[in-house]
Amino acid sequence: MTAIQAVRGMNDVLPDEAELWLEFEARVESWLDRYGYRNIRMPLVEHSQLFRRAIGEATDIVEKEMYSWRDELNNEELTLRPEGTASCVRAAIEHSLVHDGPKRLWYCGPMYRHERPQKGRYRQFHQYGVEALGFPGPDIDAEHIAMCASLWRELELQDVRLELNNIGSPEERARYRADLVRHLEKHHDGLDADARRRLHTNPLRTLDSKNPMVQEVVATAPALINYLGDASLAHFEGLKTLLKAAGIGFEINPRLVRGLDYYHLTVFEWISPHLGAQGTVCGGGRYDGLFAQLGGKPTPATGFAMGNERLIALLRDAARKPALRPAHAYVLYQGDGTLEYAFALAESLRSQSLKIVLHAGGGSFKSQMRKADGSGALYALIVGEDELNAGEVAVKPLRTDQPQIRVRRDAVASCLKGK
Repeated sequence: MTAIQAVRGMNDVLPDEAELWLEFEARVESWLDRYGYRNIRMPLVEHSQLFRRAIGEATDIVEKEMYSWRDELNNEELTLRPEGTASCVRAAIEHSLVHDGPKRLWYCGPMYRHERPQKGRYRQFHQYGVEALGFPGPDIDAEHIAMCASLWRELELQDVRLELNNIGSPEERARYRADLVRHLEKHHDGLDADARRRLHTNPLRTLDSKNPMVQEVVATAPALINYLGDASLAHFEGLKTLLKAAGIGFEINPRLVRGLDYYHLTVFEWISPHLGAQGTVCGGGRYDGLFAQLGGKPTPATGFAMGNERLIALLRDAARKPALRPAHAYVLYQGDGTLEYAFALAESLRSQSLKIVLHAGGGSFKSQMRKADGSGALYALIVGEDELNAGEVAVKPLRTDQPQIRVRRDAVASCLKGK
C-alpha cells in the first residue's frame, strides 16, 4: 500500500527544527509586548467576499491563489485566509474594537495560497501580522519600521535592507493610473502576458515586474511621485524625517506598490539577499480606506506582516541553533513497585516547575542509564528497591564530576534547584 504523504507545499516541522521555531516565536512575542501590542486571534476560514473586496478582484491572490469552496449546507462561499489584515479589520469592525480609541494588535498563524512551492514560498505558510488601527500620522508608520529594524538586530540578521515608497491616495493613483495605461498601451509589444492581462485591471502591478523586457517599458513610464498632492508628500517627508532621526537607512523604490489593492500612502518591504528570488521577509504599509471598504466607519490604519519560514530559514542558514533547555532530570527505576514510586515522584517534581523526563518502556538498569545520559538531562534520578523502601532517591549528576548522593524524596526538588 502506498504511504500517504503531506500535501505539496504544506510542510511538517519536525522536533529539531521546531525548537528553532519555538525560540523564534518566544523572542518575537516578547518584542511585540515591549512595544505595547496585544494579541488578537481570527479564524482560518472567512467568507470569500471579504478577500475579494479587501485585496482586490484583479490581484494574483484573488484571481488564482485562494483556496475557496462552496459550503452547500449553508450556501456560503468560504476561503482559507490568504493573509491576515482583512480578517483583522473585519474583526475590528464586527466587535467595535476602536470605538474607545486606537488599538495596537498582533496575530500569528498559518495562511494559505495556491502558489508554486519554492524556497521561502509555500502553500501553507506562517506570518506574524502587526496592525495599528486608528492612528493617522507618519509616526506610527515609522514605529512599525523601527520595530522591524529592532527585531533584525535582536535576531542578529545581516544584510536586511529597507525599500520604501509612497503610493498616494486613491484619487492620486487614479490620475496616475490613466497616464500609466496610456504609456503601457504605446509599448504594448514590450509587455509580457501578465502585464497585458493586467493592463486595464491592475496596471500598477506592472511597475514591480521582474521581467527585464517589461522593466525597460516601466523605466520610461511616468513617476507616481509626481502625481502626489501636498498632504501625501507631507506624510512621506514626515516618515523619512523620523527614520533618519532613528538612524534607519532606506532606499526609495518608486516601483514598489505591493500586491494588495488596499494600500494607501506608505508601502515598504524588508529584503534579504540570502533567499534568492523570494527575498522579501517582511512587508506592509498604510491602508486608511480598508475600514470603509469593508462596511465600517472610516478609520486610519497601518500594518505589516513577516514571513516566518523565510526568517527562520535565515536563522538556520546562519547556523543559529536554538538554546535548548535541558531537562533537569531523567527518572529511571528498577525493581518491584518502583515504577509507581518513580511515576509519582516525576509528577511531584513537575508541579514544582521542574522539567522531568520519566523513563518508559522498561529495560535493564544499564540501558536506562544510557538513555538518561543521551537525553541531555542534568541529573539521573534513580529509584531502586533500596530507595523505595527508604523513601529516598539517588541523585546522579550527568554533566559534572560530582558524586552520586541519596536524598529524601521531599528534598529532591531543592537538590535539583541547587538549594
